[in-house]
Order: sequence, then structure tokens, then C-alpha cells
Amino acid sequence: MSFSNIAVALATGAVAVVLLLGLANMLRGGSPNVSQKLMRWRVGLQFFAIVVVMTVLWFRG
Repeated sequence: MSFSNIAVALATGAVAVVLLLGLANMLRGGSPNVSQKLMRWRVGLQFFAIVVVMTVLWFRG
């Protein structure tokens, strides 16, 4: 497995983990502040994941 494959997997995995944490918080009726914080983290991680994927695609040509 190459470094680029691992980087893409880690970036998308981080987005999935934060998304699942947010869903779990919402379903159990957790704090809205925590939900908002997780939403912000998810958006940031999605941006990072897109940058990683686009960089990998650019390097692979």
C-alpha cells in the first residue's frame, strides 16, 4: 500500500468517525453545543479530505 492510499483512507476515515459521533450524539439527545462543534469538525475534515484526494490525483497524473 502506498502512502497516498493510506493518506486518503485516513482522511476519509476521520470524516466518517466524526460524522458517526455526531449522529450518536444527536440520537441520544446530547448537547446541541457538542453537535455544533462536531459539525464544524466534520466540515473542516471534509475540506482536508478533498484537498488530500485532489493532491493524490494531481500527483498520479
